[in-house]
Amino acid sequence: MVLKRAKDWLIGAAGMMLILVIAIAMLWWAVSDPAGREPESLPSSGSGPDLSPDAQAPPDLREDEVWLADVVLDAGTVVTRGSVLRDVRAVGRGVTTGPDGSVAARLTVDATVPFEAVADELGEGTDVRADGGRAVVVRTVEVLGRELRVTATGTVEVEAGRLVVEPRSIDIGGPDLLSEATAAVVRRLVTIEHDIEGLPEGLVLQDVAVQDDGFRATLRGEDVALVP
Repeated sequence: MVLKRAKDWLIGAAGMMLILVIAIAMLWWAVSDPAGREPESLPSSGSGPDLSPDAQAPPDLREDEVWLADVVLDAGTVVTRGSVLRDVRAVGRGVTTGPDGSVAARLTVDATVPFEAVADELGEGTDVRADGGRAVVVRTVEVLGRELRVTATGTVEVEAGRLVVEPRSIDIGGPDLLSEATAAVVRRLVTIEHDIEGLPEGLVLQDVAVQDDGFRATLRGEDVALVP
């Protein structure tokens, strides 16, 4: 009986020793490299993408100021008095902030102007929507004492920093001759001229496109104070 217990103990001890040897070998294999292999170089603290021109802090930076190479803001909705913007992304380059506020050397803002915000400017009951990259305005207008339901279709453009949709076709639902005769009268009533508000001064509208949920606008500016 004693011999059997001793034999079992020796077998168990040998098994534990084998497991320990395998574990040590695996650990050694994981932390070491094959002989003759060039070690992988670690990135230095200064490595990374090429620095932009704005990546150099201004030499006249004051002690009470902080300079940031890049500032990015993403917001689902931005609301100010009389303005609503959605899916807003602002990227500031070379931002200096201090007691007098924050100023971006360059600022780019992409935002969507909802259709309903533009429709409200034209009047109650107006509907603005997208149709194959064009803007469609549907509203009731009064001409010569009569109400007409007008459907106007046009392309969106940037004119003098404003979002403008001037009708290319106007349909009042009657004969073509009648539509042509009244087109000049109702054209101004279905023309969109929208100033994008609620953003810092100094931004200028550069580009605009029609999307399913509104007008997608891109604005840019230099030396922009980061306040509405």
